[in-house]
Amino acid sequence: MIVVAETPIDAGASLSAFQVDAHGAGGIVSFSGVVRDVAKTNDVSTLFLQAYSPMTENGIQAAVDEANTRWPLTAIHVKHRTGEMAPGDTIVFVATASAHRRAAFEAADFLMDYLKTKAVFWKKETTTEGNRWIEPRAEDYLDSARWDETKET
Repeated sequence: MIVVAETPIDAGASLSAFQVDAHGAGGIVSFSGVVRDVAKTNDVSTLFLQAYSPMTENGIQAAVDEANTRWPLTAIHVKHRTGEMAPGDTIVFVATASAHRRAAFEAADFLMDYLKTKAVFWKKETTTEGNRWIEPRAEDYLDSARWDETKET
């Protein structure tokens, strides 16, 4: 399941629904990302995310397909919010399931690295200093690069 929408994400309800889809899995991993209330040195009042549909969804689907090729997964859910959000709002929910924990952990990490660095989203923060567009950090690209290194193994 892939959802990219302005609809708020309820991580608890999303996990409950995922557990139904992942019935029989031995390992379930979920990650929820939320809007921080502080960015660098300024207070954040809002975060705005824009996607380029259907390119964004197609890219996420390709990442999900790759995750299914790399690991023996039984279920995957990816939900990503767009539009205007406030601190504390859930931006992203990723859940993976497999017979064993390691595959579920690695697949969830792989998908989050894709979402942070390669998914087609534009992010703009509104802070006490004004608006600024957000780019992935150098650390995000380093995290993502390790999957390219392990692709052939």
